[in-house]
Amino acid sequence: MLTGAAVLLGVTAGQAQAAEVAYATKCVPPPGIGLPDVNGTTKVEITAPATAKVGDTVDIVWKFTQAASKNPDIIDLPADSVQPSGTLKAAGAQTADIAMVGTRTNPAIPKGSDMVLSNMTGTLKLTAVGQVTLTPDAYVVNALSTNTNCAPTEPVQPAATITVTAANSGSSSGSPSGSTSPSTSTSPSNSASPSSSSSASPSASATGDGQTDFTGKVVDIPYTCDTPLGIRKATSPIQINAKKSSGSYDLTVQFKKSVMDSPIDIPAGKVKPTMQVTLGGADTGSVKVEGPLNSAAIPQGQPIEIPDLVGTYKPGATGESTLSPGVLTIEAAGTTTTCTPDKTAVSLTLNTQEQASGASGGSGSSSTSTSGGLAETGSGDHGALKALGLVAGTAILLGGAVFTFMPRRRAS
Repeated sequence: MLTGAAVLLGVTAGQAQAAEVAYATKCVPPPGIGLPDVNGTTKVEITAPATAKVGDTVDIVWKFTQAASKNPDIIDLPADSVQPSGTLKAAGAQTADIAMVGTRTNPAIPKGSDMVLSNMTGTLKLTAVGQVTLTPDAYVVNALSTNTNCAPTEPVQPAATITVTAANSGSSSGSPSGSTSPSTSTSPSNSASPSSSSSASPSASATGDGQTDFTGKVVDIPYTCDTPLGIRKATSPIQINAKKSSGSYDLTVQFKKSVMDSPIDIPAGKVKPTMQVTLGGADTGSVKVEGPLNSAAIPQGQPIEIPDLVGTYKPGATGESTLSPGVLTIEAAGTTTTCTPDKTAVSLTLNTQEQASGASGGSGSSSTSTSGGLAETGSGDHGALKALGLVAGTAILLGGAVFTFMPRRRAS
């Protein structure tokens, strides 16, 4: 089939007709992910009644026989994760934009393989006698909660024609043979915005009066996250708490109001968060805290809740030492995302006593800075990390992919 050519199959009056049209198409991935536009050929088969009467409402089926591009070589798309929607143009005796919607039904689509899109259905109420042509137009592919927009880059030929007669002419109308009922599903909008609320908890500091438990304040930290598919921005509320044990402190970093919706099914044991808590004030360096692997599988579309991160801080200086959120690393399903604070804030201040071989923490490997290290990024205003409320989710679209962050609230 040449681009833009259309073939109308022979039909008898009142029967369904199926015709295919091919047209050059540009598909535009979501902005900000660094992927180029995709230019390809869309092939569509339109099924509609050959004849009908004024006043009839006819069913129309749009079948993709070829999408404009393949699934990129980035991630396998799981089953039932892709939904198309689009517009069919009616012209001639009457004009209309017919909304066409498909179901979120597809087999698993390996990376690098052909995209598989469900049939789209719609209806048209006929209002005038004459020939009504049906021409495919722009369409949207919703995959893993993100949209790719595809539109023709050349004039498209009509793919079907309905001959409409007067209501009393005796002609009968019919739904397409074998066509499905119009779908009422719509492409969901699954966007979410990061929480920016902060706690009014007072800043915590050790008093040196025998206190052993110290509660940090919640601080909102803006992050720039370097994902496998681009740079993303997000803000997360974070809190650092400490419990004194001899001369050291057991740290707990909590994720307060942010979680991530999983873009795909993630098996148990595939998500691992770690963070470097930044030291400031009298002390320098950082302390590594980490959380356990996810103990249960996370279904697509369900929140990924980050567990509390724990580690041990062994002071390397005597005086007021501050703890602030630092660099967060998320390893999820074979990918790594690194989030660096654009600016930070002190969550907890402790009156520390220098310990032998102290500073930079005692549990897990962590970096030591001889000149303040990460603490320099926020001068003396460094606090502990209470929760990055977003983890990257990978979303593949027709002709593009995006690493999306979808923070959601959870009860503190």
